[in-house]
Amino acid sequence: MAVKWSGGHSSSVLCLTVSAEGLVASGAERGELALWDGGGSPVAQLRLPQAEDVTSVLFSCRRPSTLYTAHGETISVLDVRSLQEPLQRFHVNEEEINCLSVNDTDGLLAAADDSGAIKVVDLESKKVSRSLRHSNICSSVAFRPQRPQSLVSCGLDMQVMLWNLQKVRPLWSTNLQECEMEEESPQSAGQFFNPPLAHSLSVASCGNIFSCGAQDGKVRLFRVTGARFERELEFQAHSLGVSQVLFMPEGYWLLSGGNDGKVLLWDLSSNLGKQQKSPAKSLHRKKAQAAACSRKDGKLNKAASNEHPGVVPKLSIEHGEKVNWLSCAEIKGSRRVLVADQSSSVSAYPLPEP
Repeated sequence: MAVKWSGGHSSSVLCLTVSAEGLVASGAERGELALWDGGGSPVAQLRLPQAEDVTSVLFSCRRPSTLYTAHGETISVLDVRSLQEPLQRFHVNEEEINCLSVNDTDGLLAAADDSGAIKVVDLESKKVSRSLRHSNICSSVAFRPQRPQSLVSCGLDMQVMLWNLQKVRPLWSTNLQECEMEEESPQSAGQFFNPPLAHSLSVASCGNIFSCGAQDGKVRLFRVTGARFERELEFQAHSLGVSQVLFMPEGYWLLSGGNDGKVLLWDLSSNLGKQQKSPAKSLHRKKAQAAACSRKDGKLNKAASNEHPGVVPKLSIEHGEKVNWLSCAEIKGSRRVLVADQSSSVSAYPLPEP
């Protein structure tokens, strides 16, 4: 049963983040920013300049009182101990920012925007150190844990990319539609109306596994090996687009939220763990996936569903509203998934322990 956190916003909540100290920040339409205690009570509120939608909020890894906030084309750096005028502002993006990510040394901040650009800001020099690019809207970007120069990104160009900040071009990229379009068939006509536009990314704590949620309702998992990544697992998660994916802090528990109003919890440790321990099996599976890609779409979808019959959600929450953002918080000794949707409140649901 959901506990509703209300009183912090008057507009639709668009994004959420949780600090290492358990403070929750939420951003909403019309420049609204709110801070919440663990009990779901708003403790501070601020309306950012120009009342532009707050599209991404993110606490610093090393300094839990520092909050990075994206509103419009601007990034504001705030001190949550005194939520007033921003300490700093960065205006390096040309269009609305969709996602922020900071590396775990707290030295670099990446901002993905509607132009397809990813601007990487050196937080010490306060200057752009790298400009990376997708050919369409870049919807999500994430630094890899323990690898401060490495990040992954995805966008509405259906591309998923791996970057090293010493290079301007991606180390590796894949088009999510390539496999589906390998051979046209009558059954594949629907694919063109529901292409796998990539909406959200999340990297597991190990840094080598990351997930991607797309418009076709599928969740895809990839494994990074050196300067490339391989598709590790793919399954139909939602009946409509997957708007959010989020790895839990440890292991391979994954949350997904969809436009179908569902929030699902997946335990993927057995699927991924086996593959990690057995390279031979992993290689065999990849060959099978490659063979499947040459089949017609109707057969491919069937093959994909049969390949991992054990991928079923550990928990299914009928939230009822399109999910804008997911976050995970420890509240009074137990885990909660926090859900932002089209309403002005935040919903908190209990989660089972890993």
